[in-house]
Amino acid sequence: MNLHNGSIQITEFVIGGFEEVGRQMEIGLVILIVYVLLMLANTLNIVFVILDKKLHKPMYLLICNLAVVDMLYSTSSCPTMIGVLLAGVNTISYAACLIQMFSFQVAETMELFALAVMAFDRLIAISFPLRYHSILTNVRTIAITYFLWVAACGFVTLMPVLLIPMPYCFNRLRYSFCDFPAVARTSCLNPSYYFNLATIVWFFLLFFTFGFICISYVWIMSVVLRSSKNDSRKVLSTCFSHMLVVACYYVPLFVRIVFTRIGLVLTLEERQGLMIGAILGPSLLNPFVYCLTTKEIKNKLFGIFKKVKPIQ
Repeated sequence: MNLHNGSIQITEFVIGGFEEVGRQMEIGLVILIVYVLLMLANTLNIVFVILDKKLHKPMYLLICNLAVVDMLYSTSSCPTMIGVLLAGVNTISYAACLIQMFSFQVAETMELFALAVMAFDRLIAISFPLRYHSILTNVRTIAITYFLWVAACGFVTLMPVLLIPMPYCFNRLRYSFCDFPAVARTSCLNPSYYFNLATIVWFFLLFFTFGFICISYVWIMSVVLRSSKNDSRKVLSTCFSHMLVVACYYVPLFVRIVFTRIGLVLTLEERQGLMIGAILGPSLLNPFVYCLTTKEIKNKLFGIFKKVKPIQ
């Protein structure tokens, strides 16, 4: 690829997404508090599962995987935003920017995969309850999870491969951290082709995983309809936490897609708010959902609090 006449050598990017945002300190503090809470909550979920051998089961291994994904998802974006808002550090090196972009896109892709494989887990547990532990063993669960991480990295590798050869005419990012659209817009080239290519891959992954989840729950509902009232309650209770987590992730995502498709013009602040909310909201809610709706984790948590005696 021939370099554009006006291209420049990029050593760092300037993050300009918050330049016109008011009350930066307050926003930065909110993001910091939420980030610390979600990191603690997800870490606790992982620690509970690791330390309790009774929880060494496929469902809880998948909960741990989701916690790792949520931590990566938020860590690949929040520290940069916190640095800009609270410390005024609004530059990031070119290499660090590409690493951040890759990590963010891998986490975003793995969020789709993680929710889909958790739906598969519930499908097997409800459709084949007597054979569940022989079909989905811990080893197979870890192998599936490993394969999904490799697949996510493979899909996302397309993005840095497209960006690295590009000639750059600007070093200022319009958004609050490094993601593919923000970096591509700094190129001297028309980014439409690259956006379209990335969009095709993203929509394929999005609708494939969401379609799989929907088909899984259609099958599960068919099982529920054939079951007694007591069995139906048990089935729905085992799926409730996963359905809530799926809703927390997909509703903000589809809201953004609908807003874009209907041509609703959003200000930069509104777009930033939707993006930040879509990152932090599910990552914070997921560990609390599983702590409060999964009996084994909830009992473990309450047991710890009961052991802590109040100071006389």
